Amino acid sequence: MNKVELKKTLLQKRCWRIRKKVAGTAERPRLSLRLSNKHMYAQCVDDTEGKTLFALSSLAKDLRSQNLKPNMDGVVAFAKLFGEKAKTAGVQTIVFDRGGRRYHGTVKAFADTVREAGLLF
Repeated sequence: MNKVELKKTLLQKRCWRIRKKVAGTAERPRLSLRLSNKHMYAQCVDDTEGKTLFALSSLAKDLRSQNLKPNMDGVVAFAKLFGEKAKTAGVQTIVFDRGGRRYHGTVKAFADTVREAGLLF
């Protein structure tokens, strides 16, 4: 197994380990965060129903013009928009799923900014 395959395998194991402990409900959906090298994806998921309640991506039409990148500045701007739109969609409290990544850097900046926007977790 080469380095790339090993990293993917270890990331998948971390994701599974987190998902065993974190589950979203209708009252408290799971906020799933995915940061790739170019784009950002976040969604609120009700795991009991298996439905996505609200999702936002840096590929959305209204966000493409802003050219947000998954660095600290881009993540903070993305999180502000996500927090505002989630509040208008009726989401008050969430469970945070960091997607197998460490809780520091961009993941921590996203979580702190979403908290400032008014979501509780």
